[in-house]
Amino acid sequence: MKIQAAEFVTSVGLQGRLPVSHLPQVVLVGRSNVGKSTLINALARRKIARAGGAPGTTRLLNVYRLSLAKAHGELLLMDLPGYGYARGGSSNSGFDRLTARYFEPDPNETPDRPGNVGPSGAVLLVDARHPGLANDREAFTWLQELGLPLVVAATKIDRLTRTARTKNLRAHQTALGHTVLPVSAKLGDGLPTFWAALLAMAEGSLSATMGSSVR
Repeated sequence: MKIQAAEFVTSVGLQGRLPVSHLPQVVLVGRSNVGKSTLINALARRKIARAGGAPGTTRLLNVYRLSLAKAHGELLLMDLPGYGYARGGSSNSGFDRLTARYFEPDPNETPDRPGNVGPSGAVLLVDARHPGLANDREAFTWLQELGLPLVVAATKIDRLTRTARTKNLRAHQTALGHTVLPVSAKLGDGLPTFWAALLAMAEGSLSATMGSSVR
């Protein structure tokens, strides 16, 4: 995918105003050390996202805008804080509450505006080296309950041998019951397929049940 422009837009803290935009929004969810910032930079083909110094240090919702070639328009990548997710908004941690606010904003706080489309879909990023983690499974269940189109991708596949890649991807898919796309931000492996899934979400053509029930 050719990128015409890519930029960091804003960061939103717990008390900050949530973004409102007519552009498609694709949400990135994952553990704090899963490599979301590195993947964003690989998608943008330039450094627009800065990784935290240690897992859990980024507790903001970071917004990035990508302008795409071939009449694909623009989309926003919404990088949520690393776990990060909040089932029913019940968590007491600041970044969990921020995540809950994004998916279920208070109408008095962020009133609807003409053209505000909200999230078009979500991407759950899991570490290829660690299949079946409890918090990944909980995040997957929570995202399914939201009813959004969902893509699951395993990052850092370049850190595994080819044999281990096949074994671990199968283990991830068994644990989640969902197709898992292998991705390497470092080498670019799997990025064309991942881009196709992002575009399908942005254009509203990815089914909410895409890739489910894989066993």
